[in-house]
This record gives sequence, C-alpha cells and structure tokens, in this order.
Amino acid sequence: QAQLVESGGGLVQAGDSLRLSCAVSGSTYSFYTIAWFRQAPGKEREFVAAMKRYGGSLYYADFVKGRFTISRDNVNYMVYLQISSLKPEDTAVYYCAAEVHNIQSNFQNGAAYDFWGQGTQVTVSR
Repeated sequence: QAQLVESGGGLVQAGDSLRLSCAVSGSTYSFYTIAWFRQAPGKEREFVAAMKRYGGSLYYADFVKGRFTISRDNVNYMVYLQISSLKPEDTAVYYCAAEVHNIQSNFQNGAAYDFWGQGTQVTVSR
C-alpha cells in the first residue's frame, strides 16, 4: 500500500504563486509515475502534470502554458507542483496520484493511477 498526502493549498490572490506538496509514503519503491490532477467545482477532474520516477520525463497538460512546474525530492519522497501567476480559474482541489504499472502514454487518464491523495484546496480570488 501507499499513501499520498497533499498540502500547501489555501486562499491566494490572482497573480500569486503557490507550491503544492505531495508526501509519498508506504510502498514507494513500486511507483513509476506520479501526477497532479485538479477538479474545479462542477467540473470533471483534469490532468495537470506527471513525472516518471526513472528518467524524470515530464508531461504537462496543454493549458499549463509554462505556469506549472512539477518537481520532486527523491530523498524525502516529496513531489511538488509550483504554480505561478495564479488565475481564478485555477481554483480547484488538487490531487496527486501514483501508478505502479509503468504506463508509457495516456498520462492524463486518471483511471491509470492506483493511489490518490485526499486533495488540497486552492482558491484564487480576483
């Protein structure tokens, strides 16, 4: 089993920056990909970014447009999502997720991920 715990969300103003954290514990050796998703009120969950554990390949959703950066701290088993120039439309619950099957494509498919955190709320005011 594995546990993912997100933190770092909060109420911020448009234009601010924020760094979300995902603490990974449990069967950390079995993860191949860790990703960030988000779900805005009344909308479906959407993919934000993913990182392969081995090789460090990065994948981003098209809407990211350079404002989001996924990174990791291998020593402390942490994965981060840095968000800059926050917009009100970035308001959502942000989730980290991990998969153990070593997917090579279709990273935006939430069904491919085996473990999920409880989410952290990000609210961006105008």
